[in-house]
Amino acid sequence: MKFFNKNTLIATSIAALLFGTSSCNQEESLNPVPLTAISGADAFATPERVLGLVNGIYKAAKAGNFYGGNYYTYTEARGEEFINRTSNTFTAFEAWSQTLNSGSNFVAGFWESGYRTINNANILIKGLTDNPKAVNETLAKQYIGEAKFLRALSYYALVTLYARPYNENKGTSPGLPLRLEAETSTANNDLKRSTVAEIYAQIIKDLNEAEAALPLNYATPLLNTTRAHRNTAIALKTRVYLNSGNYEKVIEEAKKIVSDKAPFTASTGVSHRLQNIVEIFTTNYTSTESILSVPMTELDNVTGQTSFPYVFNANSEYNLNPTGIWGDTEWKSTDLRRTFARTASGVQFLTKYSKPSPFLDYMPIIRYSEVLLNYAEAAAYTGDLTKSVELLKAVRNRSDATYNFPAAATADKTALVNTILKERRIELLGEGFRSNDLLRNLLPLPAKASSSLSAPEVKPSQENYIFPLPNVEIVTNRLLLK
Repeated sequence: MKFFNKNTLIATSIAALLFGTSSCNQEESLNPVPLTAISGADAFATPERVLGLVNGIYKAAKAGNFYGGNYYTYTEARGEEFINRTSNTFTAFEAWSQTLNSGSNFVAGFWESGYRTINNANILIKGLTDNPKAVNETLAKQYIGEAKFLRALSYYALVTLYARPYNENKGTSPGLPLRLEAETSTANNDLKRSTVAEIYAQIIKDLNEAEAALPLNYATPLLNTTRAHRNTAIALKTRVYLNSGNYEKVIEEAKKIVSDKAPFTASTGVSHRLQNIVEIFTTNYTSTESILSVPMTELDNVTGQTSFPYVFNANSEYNLNPTGIWGDTEWKSTDLRRTFARTASGVQFLTKYSKPSPFLDYMPIIRYSEVLLNYAEAAAYTGDLTKSVELLKAVRNRSDATYNFPAAATADKTALVNTILKERRIELLGEGFRSNDLLRNLLPLPAKASSSLSAPEVKPSQENYIFPLPNVEIVTNRLLLK
């Protein structure tokens, strides 16, 4: 992995706007005055500089090639819910057509963005360990917790794209280089790949330690949505455990933030609960349903070909596939989620992110509805069909109070799991979940086509079922393929 000069990295980190910031400096941080250069020796000299480094980790995760934009574009393009209209290689046509290769820009860009975020986290963890008086003990604990959460989030994104699915062989496949040290030069580039299981174990370790270190909540809804708190770590654990088929642990974690009876809510920390589905994507980005989101402001946003709202809506490069979930007749017109579309040239385009340029829609990373669906799926697999149906109905009836699932859709474990997977396609459409839901269940990536473009089915046995390793890493890391 190609790393960067330490002074450059630290200067960038301190100048950066994060997902969120401390409540006392919120307005100033949303409108930052860039610093010039901070030496590595001085980076932990003041609490303000340390906060800048924390912010730098969030800023790295917000990169256009990562959770600020292209993560959604490329993961959605790989699935079957959208039809490409432009053959534009800069807006994920290679992902849509299943022709990504080791030299593809995004294959390298996403890898670099993920490892940049990880290294920023490693630098912060080491710096606070080496400088115990840089901030008070409570803040140091919190900041390290935030760094570990973001490191876990980054490794999860990388391992689910560049490595074979955990459920294929319980994670024995080659995974990723597991970098846990602060790198300030290229001296340690050579590092072999840990197994998928080892990467997952580190992710869970980081999230467990983050849960113990993070605050229950922050002073404002903005900070509760844009910075990691205790429930954020718990929520991500339900996703990670679901991805590895550990359903008992999904349920154990979900119960921490999901009440036993409807209306489901978190009883400690931030009071997460389902909210009006239209409002959370149009007028209230910081509701209690939003567990973690990437914020956009006039001074700090993602635009152009790395912006998911630009590519999928404003520039009309992908329309909703009429033979995908959008064409499902059981998804009724009375469902409020049907309002997230516009029609042009006889086809529909997703308007879940509808703000015009400069595209200030927040990009959701974790919502409470996902946690409920994670819990529902795990409950179905472990035989608690009653609880599973209750959770499933909570999500569906939030958007369509008149809907009743057909008896056959929830009659047994197999039918119920399939119904939950379909509900995920509806509820999480355009949020970067579909291709991974296929991979974690070892299902083919379906074929798709328009009158002029087509993409083949990709079976789990095929090499392009996952992303190739980037050439830049193969060239600079001599142990990668050994």
